[in-house]
Amino acid sequence: MRVSVTGGVVALLAIVALIVAYSSMFTLNPTQMALVLRFGKPQAVIADPGLHLKAAFIDSVVYIDKRILDLESPPQEVIASDQKRLVVDAFARYRVHDPLRFYQTLGSKEAADSQLAILLNSALRRVLGEATFIQVVRDQRAQLMARIRELIDKEAQSYGVQVVDARIRRADLPEQNSQAVYKRMQTERQREAAEFRAEGNQKAQEIRSRADRQVTVLLADAKSKGEQIRGEGDAQRNEIFAKAYGQDPDFFAFYRSMQAYEAGLKPSDTRFLLKPDGNFFRFFGSPEGKPDVKPVLPSAGSPAPGAPSASR
Repeated sequence: MRVSVTGGVVALLAIVALIVAYSSMFTLNPTQMALVLRFGKPQAVIADPGLHLKAAFIDSVVYIDKRILDLESPPQEVIASDQKRLVVDAFARYRVHDPLRFYQTLGSKEAADSQLAILLNSALRRVLGEATFIQVVRDQRAQLMARIRELIDKEAQSYGVQVVDARIRRADLPEQNSQAVYKRMQTERQREAAEFRAEGNQKAQEIRSRADRQVTVLLADAKSKGEQIRGEGDAQRNEIFAKAYGQDPDFFAFYRSMQAYEAGLKPSDTRFLLKPDGNFFRFFGSPEGKPDVKPVLPSAGSPAPGAPSASR
């Protein structure tokens, strides 16, 4: 009986020892830091991963993430220095570098996100309120984001938090302003297109007029040169004809008549009503082109040609 009681006591003591041993140990992951509290008062900050000891049933452990954490801010409207409204979508990245101060001031990630979101919105309004719309959108965006990060980090140091980055994801005009700007840009582009089109039409008309003028001048010069060459050719032709006529007038007259026959007597419906003994057909009756002269017979009672007439 005593053996069973002793065995039960030993087993109970072993169980208690295991519970005490389990309560006096905790494991820390590589992504975590631990803050050991004793009756709510900080005792130690542990950052090394592995198995660690604490006072059983007295100490408690608060785990804090030591990775870089995200802070998302909802889009908000900011007024730039040139009185233009902007809808800014920004975010930040931070990490806890002082677990004790973080626990004393904020206590949890949710509280840290809420407080840092306020700091981010304040920094956005302060920095972007001193810049113009063009500087925010294009010219000085990187410098402005660096200033925003510096302001947030300076304020977050008191919470044991280090802000490692702050970015403006998007900075646009409000929807109604965007539509107005878009329409104004569209109108401006249409006006520029109309100006370019008008200038193009003017240039085209100038080129067309210049080309027409050049064509007219070229045609006039060509016609003048053609008339001049034609006149010179006619003069040479007449000179050749004159020389040919001077060498053999009969043959020249025959040749010219043959050309006239060839040009005038073509196989067509053209008809000529000419006298057969006319000058046009003079080579039809005689190769020399001389008219056929028949002797005139004297009538009865008239003297013969060459005969002396009778005197009364």
